[in-house]
Amino acid sequence: MDPLLLAVISITVTMFFLVVYVGNGVLKARESTSRRLMSLTPTRTEVLDAGFSERAVAPVVQKVGRLALRFTPQGWGARTNHRLTVAGWTPRVDANSWAAIRVTSLVASVVVFALIQGALPAGQKLLVGGLVLLMGFFGPDAVLTRRIEEKRTSIERDLPDVIDLLVISVEAGLGFEAALGRVVQNVPGELSDEFSRMLQETRVGVSRSESMRKLAERTDVDDLNSFILAINQADQFGVSIARMLRVQADELRVRRRQRAQERAFGAPVKMVFPLVFCIFPGLFVVLLGPAAIKIFNTLL
Repeated sequence: MDPLLLAVISITVTMFFLVVYVGNGVLKARESTSRRLMSLTPTRTEVLDAGFSERAVAPVVQKVGRLALRFTPQGWGARTNHRLTVAGWTPRVDANSWAAIRVTSLVASVVVFALIQGALPAGQKLLVGGLVLLMGFFGPDAVLTRRIEEKRTSIERDLPDVIDLLVISVEAGLGFEAALGRVVQNVPGELSDEFSRMLQETRVGVSRSESMRKLAERTDVDDLNSFILAINQADQFGVSIARMLRVQADELRVRRRQRAQERAFGAPVKMVFPLVFCIFPGLFVVLLGPAAIKIFNTLL
């Protein structure tokens, strides 16, 4: 096997398992700390039953994260907390834990490269080193960005159907909260989980407008933000909820159709590069190859 390919595969696999091991220890440590605070009766047996990553590695990594936060730009912690909230990873992961995971990923990539760099040819060390640093520095952030996009896409896809069910339930005589609870029970997904959390907040005394404002902050989806704004305005001005939901359902279906058309119109542009670099060369070889060979033999 090519040494460069072997080095890249080794680095990727080792980094992945090391970051997952450390990150899992940090998450378990945070969860166990929350359980101890809620019970207020931590025992020695509970502490000793925790894994090595939770007891030994996680505290060191969290201290490294707090140290790394001191050298981050101003506002990085707030932006990271917001992104983690949108991804649905809070309260298990905060900015401190995320900084620790990123530092661990970078250090792990450098250590792995130092271990295998002796087996690489001299001309490939710089290339592999650059790949290692890029994967170690941008890898966790790429995973977080991917998670955010997946959640937003899921919410945008499910929102029109959820509002259609809300319209049917409200027109059947249910109140808004009761209709929303029925939808949460019957439609699983990211959006239903967020609505379920909103209903739990209203049941403990939070006003509907405040809980919906927090829902908008947790999701950061334009279609859902416009829906929440319409609901709050309907509450303030006494507009019929059923009529407003019907209008919102029609608008969201139109937006979903427009997004589908936009993706369809962009497909030919995305197909240009595979056609030019993958399909056309093969066609040219099959169609023009025999003719080129015949012309070459004739000229000779």
